[in-house]
Amino acid sequence: MSLPPNFLDDLRTRISLSQVVGRKVLWDTRKSNQAKGDMWAPCPFHQEKSASFHVDDRKGYYYCFGCHAKGDAISFVRETENVSFMEAIEILAAEAGMPMPARDPKAQEKADHRTQLVEIMEKAVRFFRLQLRGGAGSDARDYLLRRGLDDATQDRFDIGFAAPGWQTLWDHLTGQGIAPDKIIEVGLAKPSQKGGKPYDTFRNRIMFPIRDARGRTIAFGGRAMDPDDNAKYLNSPETPLFDKSRTLYNQGPAREAAGKGQSLIVAEGYMDVIALASAGFEAAVAPLGTAVTETQLQMLWRITDEPIMALDGDKAGLNAAYRVIDTALPLLEAGKSLRFVLLPQGKDPDDLIRSEGRDAMRALLETAQPMVQLLWRRETEGRVFDSPERKAALDKTLRERIRTIQDPSLRSHYGEEIKRLRWELFRSPAKRDNTSARRFGTGVPSKPVEGTRASMLVAGGSGVETRLREAVILAALIVTPDLISEFESQIEDMSCVDPDHATIRTCLLRHAGEPAPVVQAAVDAQLGEPALEKLCRARHVAITPCLRNPSDRETARLTIAEELAKLEAGTGLDAEIAEAAEDLYGPADETLTWRLGQAAAARQIAQRAQSEDKAEYDLGPNGAPINREERSAFAALMETIRFEKPRS
Repeated sequence: MSLPPNFLDDLRTRISLSQVVGRKVLWDTRKSNQAKGDMWAPCPFHQEKSASFHVDDRKGYYYCFGCHAKGDAISFVRETENVSFMEAIEILAAEAGMPMPARDPKAQEKADHRTQLVEIMEKAVRFFRLQLRGGAGSDARDYLLRRGLDDATQDRFDIGFAAPGWQTLWDHLTGQGIAPDKIIEVGLAKPSQKGGKPYDTFRNRIMFPIRDARGRTIAFGGRAMDPDDNAKYLNSPETPLFDKSRTLYNQGPAREAAGKGQSLIVAEGYMDVIALASAGFEAAVAPLGTAVTETQLQMLWRITDEPIMALDGDKAGLNAAYRVIDTALPLLEAGKSLRFVLLPQGKDPDDLIRSEGRDAMRALLETAQPMVQLLWRRETEGRVFDSPERKAALDKTLRERIRTIQDPSLRSHYGEEIKRLRWELFRSPAKRDNTSARRFGTGVPSKPVEGTRASMLVAGGSGVETRLREAVILAALIVTPDLISEFESQIEDMSCVDPDHATIRTCLLRHAGEPAPVVQAAVDAQLGEPALEKLCRARHVAITPCLRNPSDRETARLTIAEELAKLEAGTGLDAEIAEAAEDLYGPADETLTWRLGQAAAARQIAQRAQSEDKAEYDLGPNGAPINREERSAFAALMETIRFEKPRS
């Protein structure tokens, strides 16, 4: 059975030799470098203890320095499985998810035809090169020199020039005996709609040969010399040789450079790739006038685990990055992702290198962001989340994006990172206005004026009480972490007067939904000591019923709810008092001073209120016993204080 010409190339692109070989050998971890695809193991073809069997995963070849066995994935399967060539192909195709092609008795004839088409393309390369060096190419040469492409660079990339005439290339190729239908088939000419001679596809353009992974010319890209041309860049049409969705410009040289340790950079066009390669960033590729496709992503990941997308620093570049994210999310695997670099506004890699040099480009590449950061930016940049509805919409959108990730472990890690970014957005002090700061007690207290410096408001304070309540809540959540999601929004709003409390709170929210042992271990690791033990050093925390009986989940729920309600009441009262204090612009009048005194007294009463295991009586602000009925009276007094206007 013969195979279609492209089938084996596609198969080799989709499979990883190290994965195929890894089923038969045990890699030498000291000698191997997985990041570079440089793997070593004892040879499976002869008995040995040393690791003399070498796999170059990027090039797709193996070699044993002992018995001199060598080959690719197909030959490895043939030798180790003792199967025929076609059986080895079937095994690898099944692994790569590629259906075997139907029997084609004319496959050899098609392969020969493909070879003829490639030869025509190579003739066109040589002709365009001659045209660039001739008189017709003087303007094109000047342009290339202005763009920094010297003779050596032009030779390296086989850059040429298509003259302005309508049949310049056509006449040259037909004059060499090449059949007209083949010239049209490879996309170098188009049939006339007026019944005349076919005309050249590329006219008055600087020509960039596009090669496949094996270095064969399969298409061209042309840059217009006429600024008024409708298409600044023009690629060959789809042909038996060329499928732009399965091709990367400069793929072969970039793969070789990446195999030597260079970062793989994905730019937007030919000129960017050439500028990068000329500046020493030789592992550079570009898609061809289309958004990055699934196949191209798989090709990139065959070269390296984390390609860097270097996109123009404008709106179009940002939108291109967002399209790549949507394509990549369902394809992500552990260790296979993308990083992103957005260049300065109005600049592409070519501009940056020419204006600021290669060091500026290198420094920018070192700042490449992981894909989750750009996903977050897309959903949050320029938006205001000042209502529960807007926050919920953000949560829904992000959940839908993350749900497309197939790998459960990777999906979980994305969720954790999004939760951390969400926390930073909604709790960052820079995001709060002054009203929010007063409401939650997080603003910096201003210096009291003279009239209130010695008042009960200043002398009092609820820091200790707040710290204890927070400790009870956090301790209860550590022993019953399944309740975190139930109280998530209220936990986020806790001011956390103790830095350790803030650390515990952030860790609990980050690991919400995970098993209790995992949560406790994570919190302990983040704090640097057993968190529950630290919180329970305060006797008020240690005697909490839900901690004495960790299995009583309902008691834990009631305890958390009650303590959160008391914290909220306390912060609300603080805000009321702070607003009253703002009215003091000079010496306090008697009415306002009385209001502040009564408010402070009422707060002391509220702070002394305990949960259901407390005695029936507590002490009032003057030290006398006060029962629960009297507390109601003080609550009513507080309502009067809140709405009473000071007398002038």
